[in-house]
Amino acid sequence: MKIVLTGGGSGGHFYPLIAVAEEINDIVDHRHLVKPEIYYMSNTVEEEMLLYQNDIQYKHIQAGKIRKYFSLQNGTDFFKTLIGLPQAIHQLFRVYPDVVFSKGGYASVPIVFAARILRIPVFVHDSDAIPGRANLWAGKFAKRISVSYPEAAEHFKDPKKVAFVGNPVRKELRMPQTRNAHEYFQLVPDIPTIVILGGSQGADYINHTILRALPELLDKYQIIHQVGKNNFEGHKELINIELHEHPHISRYRVFPTLTPLELRTAAGAADLIISRAGSGAIFELACWEKPSILVPIPEDVSRDQRRNAYAYARTGATEVIEQHNFTPHVVAAEIERVINDPALCQKMKEGAKEFAQPEAAHKIAEELIEMMLEHEK
Repeated sequence: MKIVLTGGGSGGHFYPLIAVAEEINDIVDHRHLVKPEIYYMSNTVEEEMLLYQNDIQYKHIQAGKIRKYFSLQNGTDFFKTLIGLPQAIHQLFRVYPDVVFSKGGYASVPIVFAARILRIPVFVHDSDAIPGRANLWAGKFAKRISVSYPEAAEHFKDPKKVAFVGNPVRKELRMPQTRNAHEYFQLVPDIPTIVILGGSQGADYINHTILRALPELLDKYQIIHQVGKNNFEGHKELINIELHEHPHISRYRVFPTLTPLELRTAAGAADLIISRAGSGAIFELACWEKPSILVPIPEDVSRDQRRNAYAYARTGATEVIEQHNFTPHVVAAEIERVINDPALCQKMKEGAKEFAQPEAAHKIAEELIEMMLEHEK
């Protein structure tokens, strides 16, 4: 059995593919099946170690991003995709997998196109409330389509091919680590803890707003703040200036990034989480069953996050603050409103639990294995 995983442009595509690969390997071991050969084809790798840990072979394929707005890079990126197509045909022909599983994104286009030419079955998964262009195109000929949000199914023409499963989350991130969580960060359990996440690259706007709000926030709360590896040194310097005489500076913990264990432990300590609204982050929040505030990237930059945030908010699991409204005063007032309302916090936890789909990766892996077995007959 052979399977090709593809998608790219961000961790939002890469990490769900890893979650599915984990489940494929577990199911194969449990059912005593022949171990499949798993390949990852894309133009980038988010974390090479995760490929190694899951016995995934990487094949580099050129791909370029086609932007909706005018950019000189559209021209060069178009040629990258043209170069990537014969590369993808060559690599797919050599491997000739039983199925191609695509998470979408511009990096998936040459591989999915090549799969169509070679008549290899395609299985598409879309993470967002409004499917991306690559997946809408691939959905026209894909054998199976799965979506993270029920409303996304409406955008595909053949509803018989579409299944709502949620967004795959890696096993190591599905459950918060509550035991000794406060001790791990040298915090105390009787002061509310706020966790602020901006993704691996950080979120400059959120970081700057929190920095200005810190003097007020630290009078009442403990804060674990992931600022992004490129922002860390500059942020530390500003903290030393802004808070050098603050009596509660010891309540603030700042990190460039958080490892999976640190992220689970931060979730275990959290009374409230503030985050961007990428689909991966939302489904992790839902698995953790934590009250949250989402600050989506503005729609003119990313059309996905705002719609994802409001789709999640309709369950009652979160509050959404648009970036232009995310000011120090507003964030301090909203944190206080949520933290001091036990009924609202409980409603958010229940909404998160209802929204979470912890079996998403397993369901997709089961279907992929059935497609591989069917194709081998």
